[in-house]
Amino acid sequence: MGKPVTSIVIVGGGTAGWLTAGTLAAAHAQGRGRNVSITLVESPTVNILGVGEGTWPSMRDTLKTMGIAEAGFIRCCDASFKQGSRFVGWQSGKRESYYHPFTLPEAWGEMNLARIWPAFRDQVAFAEAVCPQSLVCDSQLAPKEASTPEYDYLLNYGYHLDAGKFAAFLKQHCCDVLGVRYISADVAAVESDSEGFITALKTREAGDISGDLFVDCSGFAALLLGQHYGVPFVNKRDILFNNTALAVQVPYKDNASPIKSYTQSTAQSSGWIWDIGLQSRRGIGHVYSSRFTSDADAERELMAYLQATDSPAAQTDIRKISFAPGHREKFWVKNCVAVGVSAGFIEPLEASALVMIELAAKMLAEQMPATLEMMLPLAKRYNDKFSYHWQRVIEFLKLHYVLSSRTDSAYWQENKNPASIPDSLQDLLCLWRYQPPWAYDCPQREELFSSASFQYVLYGMDFSQDLVAGYQKPGQKELHLAQQYFEKNARQTRRLLGRLPGHRELLMHLSKMNQPVDSIKQHIN
Repeated sequence: MGKPVTSIVIVGGGTAGWLTAGTLAAAHAQGRGRNVSITLVESPTVNILGVGEGTWPSMRDTLKTMGIAEAGFIRCCDASFKQGSRFVGWQSGKRESYYHPFTLPEAWGEMNLARIWPAFRDQVAFAEAVCPQSLVCDSQLAPKEASTPEYDYLLNYGYHLDAGKFAAFLKQHCCDVLGVRYISADVAAVESDSEGFITALKTREAGDISGDLFVDCSGFAALLLGQHYGVPFVNKRDILFNNTALAVQVPYKDNASPIKSYTQSTAQSSGWIWDIGLQSRRGIGHVYSSRFTSDADAERELMAYLQATDSPAAQTDIRKISFAPGHREKFWVKNCVAVGVSAGFIEPLEASALVMIELAAKMLAEQMPATLEMMLPLAKRYNDKFSYHWQRVIEFLKLHYVLSSRTDSAYWQENKNPASIPDSLQDLLCLWRYQPPWAYDCPQREELFSSASFQYVLYGMDFSQDLVAGYQKPGQKELHLAQQYFEKNARQTRRLLGRLPGHRELLMHLSKMNQPVDSIKQHIN
């Protein structure tokens, strides 16, 4: 069991496989860290799932750590900037909207302005009162200037990207720059030792591929964790009802059409429609529950949305994706770790899929076991951490549905059924009636969603606090200080509205830059 870990084998490509390969290689391959060899085995016959076109701001650090130049990434992956999400029709179904921006509220860490904002709720929306980003998004502006250094920002941002192009881009970078070995082959069998540790993969095209640590990025198939180890899948359909998506690509009307710098999520009768803007096209899709509507009715709602948004004819046929919302009971068994869809998949609301891959790859890189003996305690730590992460994702997504006042369909009515709401979320909602989310609501250092995210959704959805029992009203001194912060945010908003370039304008500038993809390779050395 003291055998050193000198080789890592990743099963499956796509975004999960190549993000994991790049993160591990940047930390531990080619004379760095553990100096391990990294091999990625990808089936030549299995299509990439290709979902997850939205990222969180964490992707900036991930790409930078891998030594990727931002302009090269934007150019090759049809990428655009994402400053957050805009939700339409979620509260009452009457086209009302609110933003969940990526930038933290003014005075964050010093003062909780959510305690004061209720006194001004009739005058200004919460996100607009504490952050410039919603008005910047409404004005179709970018989160930075052309002169802003790559990965730096004036307003926090992630990306929208073409998932297929992104996987191909990462593959080339991992193989050409980071030294990842690539094998195109189908896994036919898995070999294990007497203690159950995987020793090799048997393939038809490349023979046996041995390794010390195996990462399962094989998607819904879950070849290693699911099929080989038989780890059960924990279905969460009793909490999050959506299990189907219809996806389509739509061109812009012309080259001057604005490109949204946010994901728009528009509520429907039994689900919601995403609408994201890349440089060359829009990605649009309807996520819904087959329990509450049919495929035909869901497609009709999608077509109605396209018509209402004056969308040109789709570039491709509608693609149907079926999934079970949930995750594996465990994510690390023996010397096998599942990352990506093989570990779990929840609907794309709030774009949690890619950030879960990033978190998994980062923890693997930082906690890379030196020997097989370290696997078992590390597996327990990893499983505890990601069980918590999945719980938080499920709670946060469910929050969007629970807060809705819609009663126009059985779907929205059932989402408010207490039996479908986790006890932990019910406890939080009880607390938030008397005090706004703050530090104690996010007990772990590495939280997926900060208390700011909970605030943006709560008050965007018109959640009311109880100002009588148990709620300490702010005093005049606190009100005066908060007013100063609100005014500071308003001044900053005016400055940015007059300073920032248009989103399309900046993207076209960056896409034309003749900057090599590995121009910041020094960051990984």
